[in-house]
Amino acid sequence: MTASQTQPAVGMWEYAPAPESPDIVTIAPEYGLFVAGEFRPAGAGGTFATVNPASEQELALVADAGPDDVDAAVAAARHAFEHVWGPMPGSERAKYIFRIARILQERSREFAVLESLDNGKPIRESRDVDIPLAAAHFFYYAGWADKLEYAGFGQDPRPLGVAGQVIPWNFPLLMAAWKLAPALAAGNTCVLKPAETTPLTALLLAEVCQQAGLPAGAVNVLTGDGETGAALVRHPGVDKIAFTGSTEVGKQIAGTAAGTGKRLTLELGGKAANIVFDDAPIEQAVEGIVNGIFFNQGHVCCAGSRLLVQESVADVVVDRLQRRLTTLRLGDPLDKNTDIGAINSRQQLDKITQLSAAGEAEGAQRWSPPCPLPDRGFWFAPTLFTGVSQSHRIAREEIFGPVLSVLTFRTPEEAVTKANNTPYGLSAGVWTDKGSRILWMTQRLRAGVVWANTYNRFDPASPFGGYQESGFGREGGRHGLAAYLNV
Repeated sequence: MTASQTQPAVGMWEYAPAPESPDIVTIAPEYGLFVAGEFRPAGAGGTFATVNPASEQELALVADAGPDDVDAAVAAARHAFEHVWGPMPGSERAKYIFRIARILQERSREFAVLESLDNGKPIRESRDVDIPLAAAHFFYYAGWADKLEYAGFGQDPRPLGVAGQVIPWNFPLLMAAWKLAPALAAGNTCVLKPAETTPLTALLLAEVCQQAGLPAGAVNVLTGDGETGAALVRHPGVDKIAFTGSTEVGKQIAGTAAGTGKRLTLELGGKAANIVFDDAPIEQAVEGIVNGIFFNQGHVCCAGSRLLVQESVADVVVDRLQRRLTTLRLGDPLDKNTDIGAINSRQQLDKITQLSAAGEAEGAQRWSPPCPLPDRGFWFAPTLFTGVSQSHRIAREEIFGPVLSVLTFRTPEEAVTKANNTPYGLSAGVWTDKGSRILWMTQRLRAGVVWANTYNRFDPASPFGGYQESGFGREGGRHGLAAYLNV
C-alpha cells in the first residue's frame, strides 16, 4: 500500500485516485455551544482545536464548555421538557423527528465528507454506512413517537425528563442518532456531549435541528473534554445518563450515578470472537473477518478482534486472509477507493502501537502486508497476529484498532470456552454451514449480539448492547425506547 493506494498484486487493476471534494462542506473557523436553540460561546470563553487525523491540520476551534454552560444547557432542556416537548402529543413530536431524518438524507453528502475529515474514516463508510444508518434511526423512532402505549410498556408510559448523553469518537453522528432519536420519541429532552476529537458532525446536526424547527432546548450540544462529560453526569438536573465509550470511564460513571436515582445505560468495550468452523464458506468468511476487524480501522466496540478458527482449516483461512489484506487500500479518507483510513488521534495510535509491541514481546507472530504509511497523520497498517494464546494481552485487552489475533480450536465446546473467556460480552460471529450448530453456539455464547455468517450488520429495529464489562441496557428497536421511559 502507498499513501494513496496499494501496489496492485499480479493480475489486479490499479485504481486511479477518486477523491471526494472537501468543498462540499463549509467548516466555520470557530464553533460555539448549542444551547436553547442557539449557538453561543462558552461562558469562560475557552476553546480547543479539532484536527484532521489524516493530515494533522486544524479544522476549527470549538467552544470548551464549563460547569456554568452545563447548568445552562440542563436548564434549557428542563424548560423544554416541562413546557414544550414533554407535553407535546406524540404525533407532533414525530413530525419533527421525521424532518430531521429527511434533512439528514438531503444533506448526506455534506455530513459524510465532514465525518471523514473530522474522524479519519473512509468516505465510502461514512457515505454508505454511517449517514444512512443515522437517518434510518430517526425515521424508525419517528414512527414510534405516537405509539408508545402499544410498545408493550403498559398503557401510560411516560418520559424520564432530561437525558444527558455522552458519545464516543468512532461513530460520531451515528452514536448521536442512537441516543437522540429514541429519547426524543419518548418525550425526553437531551443534552448531548460529543467526543472532543470529533465534535463537528454533532454541531452540524444541531444546525439540522434548527432547520427542522425543533423547539428550543429539546436538543442541546455541549462540546468539551472529559471534564465536561463528568459535569453533565454529576448534574442533579439530569434524570437519565446514556454513555458509549470505554469500560474504564463507564465504571466511573456507574459509580457517580449510584444512589442518585438516575437511570443509566452503558455501552462499553468489547473483545469479540469471530468463530470460523471447518464447514464454513471460506471466501465469505474471509470477507466477514475483514469487515469484522478492519471496518472503521478497527475503531468498533463490537469488532471481531479475536479470530477463532477450527484447527483443520486454520492454515487455509490465514493464507487467504493474508492475500485479501494485500488488496486493502490505505490512504486518503476522502478517496472513494480507500479501505483503511486514519487512526482518530495520536493517543489512540500510541495505544495500538503499544499493545501490538506487547503481542510481539509475548511471542505472537506479527504480519502486515507491504504498506508504506503517509508522512503526516495518524496511520497503522492492518495487522495479523498468529500463534496467539489466551494469556496474551492482545487476546485479552481491547485494542480498538486494525489488529486481529488468530487463535485455533478443535471442537465446538472449546470454541465456546475460548470465546467466553473474556470480561467483555458485546458481540460474536459464527461461520458454519450448519443451522443447528449456529443455534447451539448462540445459546452458549455470552454476547449481546451474535451474527451468523455475517458481521457488523445493524438495523434500527434491532436491539444492541452487551453483558459483563461491555455494559448494560439496549439501544435500538423497541428495547431502545424502554431506556427512556418510566415504565
